[in-house]
Amino acid sequence: MRCVYCGHGETQVVETRETDEAVRRRRRCQKCERRFTTYERAEITLPTVVKKDGARVEFDRAKLRASMSLALRKRPVSTEQVEAALERIQERLLQDAQREVSTARLGELVMRELQALDKVAYVRFASVYRSFEDVDEFRQIIKDI
Repeated sequence: MRCVYCGHGETQVVETRETDEAVRRRRRCQKCERRFTTYERAEITLPTVVKKDGARVEFDRAKLRASMSLALRKRPVSTEQVEAALERIQERLLQDAQREVSTARLGELVMRELQALDKVAYVRFASVYRSFEDVDEFRQIIKDI
């Protein structure tokens, strides 16, 4: 690590602290003796979402949370459970190591998590996601549960 003050190439780590988002290091330059702080963060690259019309947008966890929250509205599911489900979806996307993910794949991952969390929310989400046209489609998904 180069000193931010004099540019010298050798610095000593004086103190290291871990936070939820980064590793904070206090460093001291071997030449000018000045101290400075650096932060190390993991760079997580989530895939681009490919919509049905072919448009590409960045993965947006807030949009995913909003969709799930709408399906879970007035259901006995805690915020912590929703966050854990979102984390599992995000981890799955990272494990797949794809540059792009279709909205269909993303929808399937959400439906899998909702099915485990709350059956009613699962049916709500599936009815919108799969664009049910009649009651028979509802019956079929309820039978599958």
